[in-house]
Amino acid sequence: MTPTVVLVHGAFAESASWNGVVEHLKENGVPVVAVANPLRSLAGDASYVRDVVAGLGTRVVLAGHAYGGMVVTEAAARLPTVAALVYVSAFAPDQGESALALTAKFPGSRLGTALTSYHLTAGGVEHAVRPEAFHEHFAADLPAERATVMGATQRPVTQAALATGLLAATPAWRLTPSWFVFGDADRAVPPALHRFMADRAGAKGVHEVPGASHALPVSRPAEVAGTILDAVARI
Repeated sequence: MTPTVVLVHGAFAESASWNGVVEHLKENGVPVVAVANPLRSLAGDASYVRDVVAGLGTRVVLAGHAYGGMVVTEAAARLPTVAALVYVSAFAPDQGESALALTAKFPGSRLGTALTSYHLTAGGVEHAVRPEAFHEHFAADLPAERATVMGATQRPVTQAALATGLLAATPAWRLTPSWFVFGDADRAVPPALHRFMADRAGAKGVHEVPGASHALPVSRPAEVAGTILDAVARI
């Protein structure tokens, strides 16, 4: 039976950012669900993804974009039904590594200069990309009009979510086959970091997309779907 693909968006995106990928997967007869990632805490976000997967009752391929890679890595550590992991411009952390720490591991990220931050009444700090900076720093290979809409519909992320290291003692990519797809013009997560993480994970497949931005699921859905379909076919 074909596994269900579960798509987990990252910070400053939302589940509709996977629309193009969903269309490609559906055209190939692959069942797919795009999760609304809460972006509140790594533990809580991963727990929610586990609940979604448990409700499916099938084998799954977990695909995460950006911070969503943190979430799928944490979630998969306690999900025996996960048959493959796909990292889409995403973090693939080792135990204790956070999204913020990984971003700083190599030079090249410009996203920090594009953020606005504010305090939450429930406590903590939340981050969002400033609308005027969204195109250049997050989605440079998309038309400006499309990036403007994405900036208006983005979902902010808490500082706590980005600063929390992977809780699982053993990262899922050490035990589960993984695939990586990312752009060589990613201005949010350095391409050098993507290459490092893919090599460290012993990825079954690595696709570096020339000229592609961080918003890969939106700007290059065919390439992302192709990587996911490769994972589906090989597990």
